[in-house]
Formats: sequence, structure tokens, C-alpha cells
Amino acid sequence: MTLSPMTLIEGHKPITPASGIPVWDVDPYDAELLRDPSAYYSRLRELGEVVYIPRYSVLAVGRYETTRHVFSDHENFLSSHGVGLNDFKLEDPWRPPSIILEVDQPDHTRTRKVMSRALSPKVVKGFADLFRETADVLVDQLLGKGTIEAVTDLAEAFPTTVFPKAVGMKDVNPRHLVDYGAMVFNAVGPDNALRREAMSHAGEIVPWINAACTRDRLTGDGLGAMVYASADDGTLTEAEAGMLVRSFLSAGVDTTVTGIGNALWCLSQNPDQWQALKRDPALIRPAFEEVLRYTSPVHTFGRTAGQATEIAGFPVEEGTKVICVLAAANMDPAKWGDPEVFRIDRRPVGHVAFGAGIHGCVGQNIARAELEAVLGALIERVDRIEPAGEPVWRPGNAIRALDRLPITLIPN
Repeated sequence: MTLSPMTLIEGHKPITPASGIPVWDVDPYDAELLRDPSAYYSRLRELGEVVYIPRYSVLAVGRYETTRHVFSDHENFLSSHGVGLNDFKLEDPWRPPSIILEVDQPDHTRTRKVMSRALSPKVVKGFADLFRETADVLVDQLLGKGTIEAVTDLAEAFPTTVFPKAVGMKDVNPRHLVDYGAMVFNAVGPDNALRREAMSHAGEIVPWINAACTRDRLTGDGLGAMVYASADDGTLTEAEAGMLVRSFLSAGVDTTVTGIGNALWCLSQNPDQWQALKRDPALIRPAFEEVLRYTSPVHTFGRTAGQATEIAGFPVEEGTKVICVLAAANMDPAKWGDPEVFRIDRRPVGHVAFGAGIHGCVGQNIARAELEAVLGALIERVDRIEPAGEPVWRPGNAIRALDRLPITLIPN
């Protein structure tokens, strides 16, 4: 079928790739591929610096240097058109765009400053006791059970307890918080079964989220109040403050749930690395960075060419959607040497699990603090983390997370 110039594919305009760009008939959002994506990542890197995927008429990048370059080149590759397949300038998104994630300079600078201030290392340090005390209590409870389903019992339970307190939420619904994150991240993909299932909860969850982000539903001493203070001083409007609080909930729960679950999977599968961590708890931070590199909780995000430009010398036309496969970049042997080996002493500086450039994850300080609390509590109490069944991965259009992870915690 010949598409007219105005025909959109998954909400964006189709392109004609430049001569010489490899063409690969693959569906990067296929559920089976996403359950075990290693071969996809490898083949994407093998094919070249940039690959054309006709199914969605997009370019894809997966080699480390090119992916990092495209993802951080905010002048040529824009976020305001949406970070998924849908081009917000051509088709309305499912919700008002994020004013920090889906925005370009100079507007991005204004909102980024507000969020960076709220999530600064000094502010996050103030939550250290809350995080650690909560982790201690939770791990003690789980040790009494022995064998646990780690995704529900720990990876979801911890952030859905501490993060609403950090934000200052008066209304807490752990299931809604987790499912809202799944909705946000699956929405960046095509209109497939994964997206439709996640969005089927929108009618119930979106109004709840919007209401929970209003000033009167927040305490006066949390991150939410800090954002609303920027409305009081004129930096933001009241509505913008509510949207930034919404961003906490969009990106601050599901990603941390995934990070904790993936960390437990890595350490249960690599008992020598768990013992190394117990011998030297100072390796908690590098261990988490290695978990991020090794498992890439956010595996794919997109950019849109804001003008005619190029990738690795290949012309790229204005409006081209480019999917940046961050997980493929984080496993590029040209960058990491032995990427398939999980080593907590690797210190993988430069991994792109938190993105890169001006849109790098603004919440990475608090994510690290939560993980440090959980791993710290486990190190003090747990001798071994043993698999107690087959882990089950949950396919997602942007997130690589576990659906189930049965493990046994062997106390000291």
C-alpha cells in the first residue's frame, strides 16, 4: 500500500530512509521479543550505527556512542514531540504532555530547575532515616516468611511506602501508583496489546492521580509542597506545579520498583557478587549502577528530529522518529568489554540507564537513596539470596521489569 504524505504511522509521519541505512523487519515492541531481548539488542548493534524499521517507519540506534549522542543532542533531536512513537505536534497525546520530560529548551530549563531543587542531594539526604527505617522493618518482616515473591513483597512494597511520604501525599493507593507508571511507560509504544492493557485502567486511575497532585491533598513538608512553593513565588503557575507533582508519580514509582526487583534478580543469580557486596558494603552504589547497566529498567525512549540532520553521517529528515535503545547501548561490548558479566566492581560510568544530557533522570538521587536503603538492610540481615523458582519477566514498551521473582532470604 502506498501511503499518502499525510498518513501517519502510530501517530507520526512515515519517512524514506537515506540510502545505505540497513533495513530490518523487526517489531521491537513484540511481547515475546521483550521477554528476552538480548538477541534483538545484539542484532541491532550488528546491523549498523542506525537502522530503519519499516513496521513503524522509524530509525533505531543501539550502539553506545551513537545512542548516547542522539539521546543527548537536544538541539537536533527533540523531546517536545513526545518520547514515544506518537508525535505530539501531529496527533494529540493521551494526556497533557509532561512539562519537564516532553518539552525543549528554554521551557525545559525553568521546570528542570524546580525539580532539581526539590530532588537535590541535600533534600534527598533528609529522607535517609525514613528510607532506612522502613527498609529495616520490611526486611525483618520478610525474613519471617523465608521464601517471598520479591516483586510484590519488596520491590513494590518499599517504594509505594516511602515515596508517597517523601512527596507528602495524603492519599495513597499503592496499586494505582504502580499501574499509573505502567500506563505512562507503555504509552510510549505502539497501539499494541501491552499499551491497551495498561491504558484500560486510565478511567479509574488518571482522575485519582490528578486529584492526588493538587495542593490541598499534599502535606506542607514534602517534595510536592516544595514544587508548589515555586507557584507562590511566580516561577510556575498553580496548574504547572500540579503537573510537576504528577511527574513525581509518573516516573518515581514504577522505575524504582523495577530497579529494586532487577537488583534482587541480579544478586540472586550471582551469589558471588552478593557475598562480595556483604564483604564490602561500600560497593552498594557501584553495585546499583551495574544493575542499571546490566538490566536497563528503561530500555527504550524516543526522540524526534526537529530539523534535517544526520546520524553517523546518514541524512535524517525533519520529523523522523528515532528510538534510542538504551539497553542495547548498555550492553555494547565496544564500550564495556564483557557486558554479559555482572560485576559490582565495574563502576560503569557513562551508562545511559538514567538517560543522558539535559533530560537525564532528575530523580536519580532519590532512586539511588531508596536502593541504598534496601540493600543496606539486606546486607545487615541476609546471608544468602537464593532463587526459589523461575523468574518471570513482564514485557513493556519502555520498561524491562520482573513480573514475579520467587526468592528465599537466608538470614545471617
